[in-house]
Formats: sequence, C-alpha cells, structure tokens
Amino acid sequence: MFGKNQNKKSRYGSVAIKPTAADHGFNLLVTTFLTLLLIIIAVPLWSTITLSFRPNDYIGNNLQGMFLVPWKWSTSAYKALLGNAGFILAFWNSIKILIGGVATALLLTIPLAYVLSIPTLPGRRYLNLLIIVPYVFNVGIIPTYLLVTKIGLIDKLPAIYLPVAISTYNCLIMRSFFEGIPNELKESARIDGATEIQVLIRIILPLSKAIIMTIGLFYGVAYWNNFFHAMLYLNSNELQPLPILLRNILMASGMNEYVEVNAFGDAPIAAIKAASVFMSAIPMVLAYPFIQKYFTKGTLLGSVKG
Repeated sequence: MFGKNQNKKSRYGSVAIKPTAADHGFNLLVTTFLTLLLIIIAVPLWSTITLSFRPNDYIGNNLQGMFLVPWKWSTSAYKALLGNAGFILAFWNSIKILIGGVATALLLTIPLAYVLSIPTLPGRRYLNLLIIVPYVFNVGIIPTYLLVTKIGLIDKLPAIYLPVAISTYNCLIMRSFFEGIPNELKESARIDGATEIQVLIRIILPLSKAIIMTIGLFYGVAYWNNFFHAMLYLNSNELQPLPILLRNILMASGMNEYVEVNAFGDAPIAAIKAASVFMSAIPMVLAYPFIQKYFTKGTLLGSVKG
C-alpha cells in the first residue's frame, strides 16, 4: 500500500518511518539556511572582536585584520576603557537602569496581566480597550516629556524606565499565557480560601517561570540599549549610561577616523569603538544562555490532566 516508503516495525513494536528523498531535501535546505544565518551573525561578531584587539601599529586592510593571529593582538583598547572612570561610571549606570527597570516592569506587568486574564472580572473588556488604545495611538514625545518633567524625573535614572515600565505587547503576551493555565487550578485554590494575591503568588507564578524570564529578557534588552530616553531626560554627565558614551565616542571620532581620543589613552579609536561595542554586549551574552531554555519550554496551554 505504501510502496517503497512503507512503514516498518521496529523490534520494540513501535513504528519506524523511513525518511524519504523529500525529507532529506528539506533537511539539507534547513541546514544550508541555518549555516548561512550563522555566517551572517558570526562574521560581523568576529570582525568586531579582532578589531578590538588590533594593535596601534597594525598595517593592513580589515579582511587581513580578521585573520590576525592572537599572539599579535593588543589589549590596549580594553585597558583604556577599563582604566577610564567615565566608562566605568556609564557601565554602572546602565547596570542600575537594567536592574531597576526589569524589576519595576515585572512588578507592574505581572499583576496587570493576571487581572486581565480573569474572565469573570467586571469591566474586563473595557480595561483591555484602555490598554490597547494608547498602544495604537501614541501620545507623542512632547506630552511625554512634559509629564516626566511635571513629576520631577528629569535628570534621574528612573526617567529611563518608569515612563515605559509597562509594555502593552509584553502585557498581552503574559495575559495570554495566564489564560492558558488551567482554570481548575485557580478555582481549587479559591475554594480552599485563597485570595487572588495568594493565587497569583502560590499558583500562577511557580507555573510561569518561562514567560516571566522571557518577558524579563525583553525588558532587559530594551532598557540596556535605551538611547533616546537617556539623551532626552538625562542632562548630568554623571548619569549618562553606556549607549550615550558610545555615541560620544563615535561623534568624537567622526571627523577623523584615525584621531585618538585623549580620555582613552593612545589606543586606536577603531579598536576603542569595537571594544566598547563588544563590552556593552557582554551582559546580554552572559544572561542569554541561562534564559534561552525558557524560550523552548511549553507554555502550559494544554488541557488539564485528570
């Protein structure tokens, strides 16, 4: 009936399906696509790394520099950055924005998403509408700036994350996740006398590690790379985060590619720029392997097991 592709029984009684030519072709296509994607990502990353270690007396083009042997690398750019008080201060400001922003965003997003996931909540439809309308129709920069000024957040680090502490997109994703958790678990806790806060803390949150870590990573990447709000709300040099410092380095070297920035010693400016970019990506690179497993985890949208 099945011809050459007929299913065969294994010695354990399970069905073993023989791959067809179309299966091999599809696997080859996927492998080729992922290989090309890896090359597209790896080549610029490797170019940035080798550029950051390029010595000041290097002579050659960028392609040759990508294959510069490690024993000819120079760490002068990293020494210049780590020895510069401005870079350390900017890095620390970014860390504070990251920690404060993610903590604030999760503390506000989780309760809101849980409330919106309760089907019996009075006025639930209108609450969802009130959240979606500002997401579709942005009020603009000037009203937001006037509001931040009015509440006294100008030249304060919370000005970076408080005005955008709740992302509508992230909130709706988390709401959908909470809606997928079996309602029987919530009802059983309520029958036992648990309040909604206890249901959230004892039932929902332990089952929601995947979505919490994922949304936390979304917020973290957004706050770590936030450039516009820092430029808009922070005037003091002592509060400037890392993206602003990188912008200043690029602007200082914009008129002459080979100019040396006095504040960073005698390291080549191209190496300093590359080292700054690489070091600014380190926190996200270190955090992602610990969070990556939650992206592939199930979202508990299945049925209840009786």
